[in-house]
Amino acid sequence: MKVDFLLQSSPWLVPICLLTGAIYAYVLYQKNSNSWNKRLLYSLTFLRFLAVSITSLLLLNFLIRQIKQDIIRKTVVLAIDNSQSMLVAGKKNLSLATSGLTQLKKDLEDKDFEVSFASLDDEAPENIDNLKFSKKITDLSGLINKVKNNFEGQNLVDVVLVSDGISNEGIAPGSEKYNFQVHTIGLGDTVQKKDLLLKAVYANKIAYLGNKFPIQADVSSFGFSGHNATVFLKQGGKILEKQQVFFKQNDDVKTLTFNTTASQVGVQHFVVEIEPVSGEFTTRNNRQDVYLEVIDGKEKILLLALAPHPDLKALKSIIEKNDNYELDIRILTQNPNPDLSGKSYDLLILHQLPDAFNSYANVFKPLINNGLPCLFVLGNQSGTTYLNQLNQVMQINSNAGQSDKVTGIFNNNFRFLNFEADRMELIKKFPQISVPFGEYKILPGTEVLLYQKVGNLATQKPLFAVNTGAKKSAIFAGEGLWSWRLEEFQLTEKQEVADELFLKVIQYISAKDDKRKLRVYPVNSEILLGEKVVFETEIYNGIYEKQYDIPVKLEIKDEKGSSRNYTFTTSQENAKFEISGLPQGIYRFKAGATVSGKQESASGEFVIKDLQIETMNTRADFDALRQLSAATGAKFYQINQFENVQQAILNHKIPDRIDATEDLKELINLRWLFFLILGLLSLEWVLRKYNGSY
Repeated sequence: MKVDFLLQSSPWLVPICLLTGAIYAYVLYQKNSNSWNKRLLYSLTFLRFLAVSITSLLLLNFLIRQIKQDIIRKTVVLAIDNSQSMLVAGKKNLSLATSGLTQLKKDLEDKDFEVSFASLDDEAPENIDNLKFSKKITDLSGLINKVKNNFEGQNLVDVVLVSDGISNEGIAPGSEKYNFQVHTIGLGDTVQKKDLLLKAVYANKIAYLGNKFPIQADVSSFGFSGHNATVFLKQGGKILEKQQVFFKQNDDVKTLTFNTTASQVGVQHFVVEIEPVSGEFTTRNNRQDVYLEVIDGKEKILLLALAPHPDLKALKSIIEKNDNYELDIRILTQNPNPDLSGKSYDLLILHQLPDAFNSYANVFKPLINNGLPCLFVLGNQSGTTYLNQLNQVMQINSNAGQSDKVTGIFNNNFRFLNFEADRMELIKKFPQISVPFGEYKILPGTEVLLYQKVGNLATQKPLFAVNTGAKKSAIFAGEGLWSWRLEEFQLTEKQEVADELFLKVIQYISAKDDKRKLRVYPVNSEILLGEKVVFETEIYNGIYEKQYDIPVKLEIKDEKGSSRNYTFTTSQENAKFEISGLPQGIYRFKAGATVSGKQESASGEFVIKDLQIETMNTRADFDALRQLSAATGAKFYQINQFENVQQAILNHKIPDRIDATEDLKELINLRWLFFLILGLLSLEWVLRKYNGSY
């Protein structure tokens, strides 16, 4: 540690302080020069000189600078890819890799290195001898970046990575820059094995009861030229369909399509499987699971329009993006009395209705009075007087035929739906649309999604607003949605922002309110094998206040009908319940609890999926490891070259890093100076008193 004294005043004041102490001591004791012997006199004078001089020097406000230096030793991280694809190398090679890393750690620590282990697991292993190679995804770039972040601020100079080079998530590991060397050690076989592989399976996530739907499978082969293979589509162990595929080439890919019928409501589990063929390297990649949800009917939307308009086509295109919606369009000028009897709708969209003459009120008003959620899309023919009588979103005071040209501004304070504010900035570039000119008044329970912008002036007039009360509804006050979609495609070659805006509002106002007093649901409906299933629980009393400390019984059934029963109690601090160890498959659950003396229940389902990415590629990719090492100035090594790796680390001549910290303190803050001055004055007083003076 280095210590310096810094003076904040003129250095000429130091001798003045010493002179002050000397004069003070001399004047004080010269009158007693004949009373004491010279030795005592000089001692008392010196003690008083020190006390006064030090006190005077403290007035100059000295600073003490302490510089502390710490030597940070060089750090080496030994990382290993513990994914399932590494198992292809065999137990002998895996044991050779783990024992080699363990010995390398000992050797480097003996040479004064800081050494740590790392793997694909979230926590770094202390001992890799018992490491399980069970990770279902390999992200080598993520592993190295994790090492980089965990050892930030330390003197990380070298990383040793043992891997097969197969990475199926994240970016290519050699595409990033690092300020340390990455020595790679290859493990595995780079020779393509004779194998059949179910490369990919494609299916829609949603199907409708009674409808046929396709499941497409890509079957890849290597080394089976001139051979046939049989591919099955199964459900519940039952074969639904089988197809033969013939491979003409040594390296070939064939695409098969199975067509089946959705016969049950809920999540359905299908299996696509290749029948094993003699000579395959592995059959672990011959099967893939497919999960899709079968829905009994779509949500029905009725679009009533005053007259043909380009916005109708735009609304139709937006709504049909969601397969769960069924749209019924009726244009009243063409058919004034549409037959709606016997039909049930989930949402009503009124385009330029009511009009200035309140025509066709007999068609749409009964639907609104029956509580059907409604989205009003205004236009130049809209009658705002009659609109004000029908809606709970906003009041518009305007004269018929008067309009204004505006653009939209997204309201960043809108919180009822999740929108990315940065994406919504694109709305400012959309063309002007026509809105009623007049005064706008927001009604209670309404939240503004878009405001109007007239020229360069941002106003507080709503352009798109949603009422979030008991009777949900919304108003889009503009005519020209079609031009927004065209402009967005011109700018981005996509139609996402405007479509997302309307789709989310439609989903929100058409969603049925949940009045259940017991709600139990998994946080995620799709869970990866090995992860915990987390249930969220909400319990309400008669006035929908949250309740806690109520026992909940939970029953979970798998596809075979086997049950698992649990009991848990929620608290204000924790309303979650976790279950681990469930195998792959579809699970249906039922929860029950007694709330306010009445039995309440909730039910649902979830899926546990087994990712099979690691079985898709068993051929080691040493080129990727070579590129990674070359990009960091290191080299690629074979599994039997740990001594060469150690020598490369020792030859990497980077000195230990020295970190220095500077600390500034005022001299007056040193407590020991107070006790020094007190001690000097006390010793002086004791000597005076002992020798007969005060």
